[in-house]
Amino acid sequence: MKSQIQTADEELIERFESGTISGNAFHHSDHVRLAFAYLQGYPLVEALARFSAALKQFASAQGKAERYNETITMAYFFLINERMAENATSSWEEFARDNPDLLVWKDGILNRYYRESTLASDLARRVFMLPDKCA
Repeated sequence: MKSQIQTADEELIERFESGTISGNAFHHSDHVRLAFAYLQGYPLVEALARFSAALKQFASAQGKAERYNETITMAYFFLINERMAENATSSWEEFARDNPDLLVWKDGILNRYYRESTLASDLARRVFMLPDKCA
C-alpha cells in the first residue's frame, strides 16, 4: 500500500472487502469515502480494480447485483482521483469539505457529463462509457 494510507482507511477497506458493512447503512457518500480510501492506499489502476471488484461483490451480497454500474463507478473514481491530485488532499475530512459536489447523489456531478438515459442504460452498467454531454 501507499505510505499515506491511514489506519481508518485500512479498516474501512477491510470491512468492505470482508462484507461486514451493512448495505442499509452504505450510501453514496460512503462509496465516495471508500474510493478515497482505496486511492490513498493503492496506485490508481490497482485501486480501481480492487474497488470495483469489492463493489460488485457487495452489490451481489445485498441481492442487488443489477445496480452495479461500471460507468458511474469509474467516472466517480476518476473524478475523486483528479480532485485528490489537484488539492494534494491527505485527509477524508478535508477532501469532503473541499468537494461537496462529489457527495451529492441525486442530480449530482455526473449530470454535467452524462445524459440520464446513458447512465441508466444496460451498456453503461456493463462497460465504461465516455461522457456524452459537454461540461
